[in-house]
Amino acid sequence: METGGNEGSAWTDGPLILGVPWEPPRRLIAAAAGLADGLGVHLICAFVDPSGYLAEFEPARSRTASSIDPNTNSEALFPAVDVRSSIEAILGAPGESWSLRVLNGSVPDALARLADSAGASAIVVGGPHHGARARFNRMLEQSVSARLMGIQRRPVVVIPEV
Repeated sequence: METGGNEGSAWTDGPLILGVPWEPPRRLIAAAAGLADGLGVHLICAFVDPSGYLAEFEPARSRTASSIDPNTNSEALFPAVDVRSSIEAILGAPGESWSLRVLNGSVPDALARLADSAGASAIVVGGPHHGARARFNRMLEQSVSARLMGIQRRPVVVIPEV
């Protein structure tokens, strides 16, 4: 159900993407779930680990090596398991209404790639944090919501902190 305009700029009936931080606020999850339910679409909760990146998104000429270590890093899985538990405590078990995706790399870029691949109707993120440290961080780099609005054309819904 597109309402017109350029592809990627109109509201569609695709899933809703929720960018989930390490310690997901109950208000953010509940607001995104309510919006997805109201729109009758699936909610994809996306946790992005910014400490890793996907080698296939690097240009072939810049790739010099890749890991051949067969051992998995169980510590790297901890944040995603913790995030999933937090979401399940609010929404119940994943299923028809919601699912979780774990991504790597730059948070806005990873969310935009997921939105493209899923044909998402919109992306929901939390608002910028408050305080001196948060203001300093925003001087160094844009907030996730501001960066998302600059790199893709889907609606970005920002749920402010309380």
